Amino acid sequence: MSKRGAVEPFHAMDVLAEATRRRDAGYPVISMAVGQPAHPAPEAALEAARRALEHGRLGYTDALGTLSLKRAIAAHYQSRHGIALDPQRIAITTGSSAGFNLAFLALFDPGDCVAIARPGYPAYRNIMAALGLRVVEIEASAETGYTLTPESLDRAAAQAGRPLKGVLLASPANPTGTVTGRARLKALADYCRARSIAFISDEIYHGLTFAGEEASVLEVADDAVVINSFSKYYCMTGWRIGWMVLPEDQIRVFERIAQSLYISPPELSQIAAEAALGAHEELDGYKRAYAANRDLLLRRLAEIGLSIASPMDGAFYAYVDVSRFTNDSMAFARRMLAEINVAATPGFDFDPLEGHRTMRFSYAGSAADMAEAMDRIANWLK
Repeated sequence: MSKRGAVEPFHAMDVLAEATRRRDAGYPVISMAVGQPAHPAPEAALEAARRALEHGRLGYTDALGTLSLKRAIAAHYQSRHGIALDPQRIAITTGSSAGFNLAFLALFDPGDCVAIARPGYPAYRNIMAALGLRVVEIEASAETGYTLTPESLDRAAAQAGRPLKGVLLASPANPTGTVTGRARLKALADYCRARSIAFISDEIYHGLTFAGEEASVLEVADDAVVINSFSKYYCMTGWRIGWMVLPEDQIRVFERIAQSLYISPPELSQIAAEAALGAHEELDGYKRAYAANRDLLLRRLAEIGLSIASPMDGAFYAYVDVSRFTNDSMAFARRMLAEINVAATPGFDFDPLEGHRTMRFSYAGSAADMAEAMDRIANWLK
């Protein structure tokens, strides 16, 4: 058995699996465990997929996706960020997860040190560990604005005793909701460029910013690798479709790996994704629903006695300090699901050191479910 499989489980998915089993058994489960939007893909995407299924001629595309979708994404960057982007720099991927695999394989060798924020998305840590990379987790606290800084990177490299080969930052971030503004992104990009460090910017929650300045690293740096997805703002989790923006001199490297790992992204999902790019009026309506859920959680969690552990500026998560009630967030999550049928993710997923006292609640669900979940938790904790 390979040592690569000896990674920590993705506890959010384990919680979701248990919640699904309970729901299938007839229990009234409300899941706040994963970032699954309550809304379907936009109607334009669904209609485009219906038409594609009718003619039935779906097959392989280029390994890095169709030129039509690449051009549509390039137009999106022009209109939203004012960036003139060559469509050939865009790589379509089978979800953002494939993008992370490609980036880690193309940019790093086994043993290389790659810095991420703690707390942070657990799949970063687990994929890199499986690939033999050395993960350097840097505490993102109130002192650093809940994000990475050049100073924190310097300290981490000194403590690791080896130079960093890569830095991965998400904005808006999961689970903290941190939005890293343009000036801070530029400082990080400049730091990485000066030291020949690869900078990867995870922007999959773009479009879901409620406070702060949402900026793409491409506005301040042309040599970063950007990873994005249609899963969150576009409500297309199950379609498994995402994209990357690559430096021009790295396109062929990524393409060679993608050809063997994935052949090509699914054509049906690419067709639907292109249509989704024009559905902002519908999708912004969904965002307003998330904003209302966010307001509800900000108010109710404080009333319940669960303090917010980081600002809820973006994405659709509340990262909560539960230490008033437990010192074991894993056991707390299991009890909450078993006793009141509310599923949430233990903080250990995101922070192996301090996650025993935190939990993440997704507020991507319906307004009725969010209100009912808060009522159940309030009564339970009494």
